[in-house]
Amino acid sequence: MKPFLEKHFGKAWMALVYLFLYLPLFFMVLFSFNSTRQDARFTGFSLRWYEALTRDTKIVEGFWLSLKVAAVTGVLSAVLGTFAAFVLVRYRRFIGRTVFSGMVNAPLVMPEVIIGLSLLLLMVGAQNLFGWPQRGMLTIILGHTLLGMAYGMVVIQSRLMEMDRRIEEAAMDLGARPHQVFFLVTLPNIFQAILAAFLLSFTLSFDDVVISEFLSGPGVNTLPQVIFGYARRGINPTIYAAATILIATVTLVIVGYAVWVARSTRKREREMAAAARQELKALGG
Repeated sequence: MKPFLEKHFGKAWMALVYLFLYLPLFFMVLFSFNSTRQDARFTGFSLRWYEALTRDTKIVEGFWLSLKVAAVTGVLSAVLGTFAAFVLVRYRRFIGRTVFSGMVNAPLVMPEVIIGLSLLLLMVGAQNLFGWPQRGMLTIILGHTLLGMAYGMVVIQSRLMEMDRRIEEAAMDLGARPHQVFFLVTLPNIFQAILAAFLLSFTLSFDDVVISEFLSGPGVNTLPQVIFGYARRGINPTIYAAATILIATVTLVIVGYAVWVARSTRKREREMAAAARQELKALGG
């Protein structure tokens, strides 16, 4: 009995953990096809809530706003995270490095309520002094970028630390200038990490409620804000339909990214193996 428990306890525990995490999502997807508003009993299959979703202007407008905010935030976070990671990895000694590293990493450990409140005070102060920026899409992007850049920097920094510096040194020995080494050698080698940073920042931005609540203006509400507002007034199956579409979209994106990474890795391994065989053949000849 004891060997049986030792062999299967871990698997059973992980199964319970995954069941706890994903069973609520399954029921949410199931009740998005429910024919009535009941959330305790499935009364029949229907697409009425998906039809109602297309007519709900608040959810549609919130979706497009969240999509635009997340796309811009993902690009800015990936670019700024790349620069921050490159500085911290490639330049070990410069004045203010400790302060810079602490400021870049601070959003990772700071509660989002504190980040949102501090950014709100900053935006209100700037608006009183300069009349800009107005609270809306721009301020939400700035707040989300602050958080996304920190997460993106961690992903890209780990890839830069694993990268073989001899490749860059060989490029410089062959006459490449520093900016050519960065764009032609370093950037292609860390591109997967940059893409992962973009996807992570995109997801964090699209899902964020706290910072968006502080920085959004009148009539400017992202999709999570709209869903949160609906949930406070009671269960609306339209929310289930919107969440189901988001789950399906995110799942497709993650699966597509995983397939692309796997194919790229296999292609790179084949190219390296072919290069090694050619080198051995040349040495043998």
